[in-house]
Amino acid sequence: MVNFTSLLASLLSRLLKRPVALDSDIPSSLLISQALTLTTGLFRGLVLSRTSLILERGARITNSGRFQRGGGLIRIGAYSRVECVSREGICVGRNFKLGAFSRMVASGTLSDLGQGITVGDNVGISEYAYIGGAGGVRIGSDTIVGQYFSTHSENHVFSDPDNLIREQGVTRTGIEVGPDCWIGAKVTLLDGVTLGRGCVVAAGSVVNQSFPDYAIIAGVPARLLRMRDMSAASAEPTLPEDSND
Repeated sequence: MVNFTSLLASLLSRLLKRPVALDSDIPSSLLISQALTLTTGLFRGLVLSRTSLILERGARITNSGRFQRGGGLIRIGAYSRVECVSREGICVGRNFKLGAFSRMVASGTLSDLGQGITVGDNVGISEYAYIGGAGGVRIGSDTIVGQYFSTHSENHVFSDPDNLIREQGVTRTGIEVGPDCWIGAKVTLLDGVTLGRGCVVAAGSVVNQSFPDYAIIAGVPARLLRMRDMSAASAEPTLPEDSND
């Protein structure tokens, strides 16, 4: 009798080009169901977006001509929307996964197109995320992101109290997340933020300033707790200036 678990793990390893291990206690019926779901999603992707990616039930990509993919297993979760209209579109690397009920929105308004969104290889973003790319968002490879993640890469101008805020325009700087970061659930990144390589962001944090490589941060607003690189922790870290007033 064929070991379906081993067979599926082998197929996934070839597709992802990295080792994949599946728990031996997973029922074969569940694996078969998941395989059928992926196959159906792949067919849906070919029909709706004209490219070889997996679109789960209710997921859509708009302006798919501006959507670029790096290969491997690209998976857009159920009822998620990827809106690519922008100057640079949306580009995701190999083996990207966007969780269910999420949105990637490259432009906040059609009257002033946004910059776009770029994501590296092997990035997983969990359910209920909102990634706004008006000012440009870049997420480095091998970064993992928890549920309810949000980025807001533009700010409203409100300096003139005699005029409506909505009529005073916006500023855009952009957001950049380095590779190999771990971003917890319900984290919000505001415009102008840069996170260095290997940062860890605690759940529920609101990040309104930039942090260097290997920083562990938490809070509202987020503050440095310590450095992952303990040799760097012995020295006073040099942090970029606050990106938001």
